[in-house]
Amino acid sequence: MSTGRCLVLRLAGPIQSWGGSSEFNRRETEAEPTKSGLVGLLAAAHGRRRADPIEDLLALTFGVRTDQAGTLLRDYHTVSDHRGRPLLSASVTAKGRQKPTSPAKATHVTERFYLQDAVFVVAVSGPDDILAVLADAVRQPAFPLTLGRRACPPTHPLLLTPPEQPDLPLWSGGVLDVLRQVPWHGGHAQREQLSRRARRPRHLDLPVTLDDPTGPDLRLDLPTTFDPRERAFTSRRVRQTWVRVPSPYIDDPAASDEADNHDPFALLGW
Repeated sequence: MSTGRCLVLRLAGPIQSWGGSSEFNRRETEAEPTKSGLVGLLAAAHGRRRADPIEDLLALTFGVRTDQAGTLLRDYHTVSDHRGRPLLSASVTAKGRQKPTSPAKATHVTERFYLQDAVFVVAVSGPDDILAVLADAVRQPAFPLTLGRRACPPTHPLLLTPPEQPDLPLWSGGVLDVLRQVPWHGGHAQREQLSRRARRPRHLDLPVTLDDPTGPDLRLDLPTTFDPRERAFTSRRVRQTWVRVPSPYIDDPAASDEADNHDPFALLGW
């Protein structure tokens, strides 16, 4: 892991969708941003076309912190040809033309899944010169930026800067250190939920997924190219951990850290 500096992104919006291995008429979403989606976002900001090289972006180290998990939204709808003709299939002829469905289908049932009201903080480490260029690109993107799909625009701020030096685009430290530094970005509903607790927490323990060549988990979301004629993915290794960040009630004398006094048997009445 690099101990240099990091670019930090806040990914939030009404809906997000980070596709994994699902395809055709059922498109699911992962519970957190995929590396393919993150690399695609940075490539779009930088103005790269789909067939342009992305090897420098693939070499960056990513860490994703879940500040607000959101809820799952299922979008169910049907697709038909307004002329009443049978729909085309996904397969093509030798000349590249879509084949008709066999047997003929007049209607497709499709499902799309999204995350509602989710918030993620992403730290990206790599060479300072590349990160600085990407920070400028995120501020003034060449192409519209989305949270996984074109129907999912992000809300602002997208680029997070250090609070003590807001003019600087990069944070000091490695990915995990920076994710401990960045303040919690839970939304209004999440803050309201915290405020209603009998004992407000001083800190919040947030899940993190990190790129790690020796990590125990495997993710099949590393693109080799975005070229639509050759698009393919390979695997990467990750590890999952937690970071503790201050809550909005860090200075409240009545607040406490429930995790420090956790008694699992209390839930059973023992």
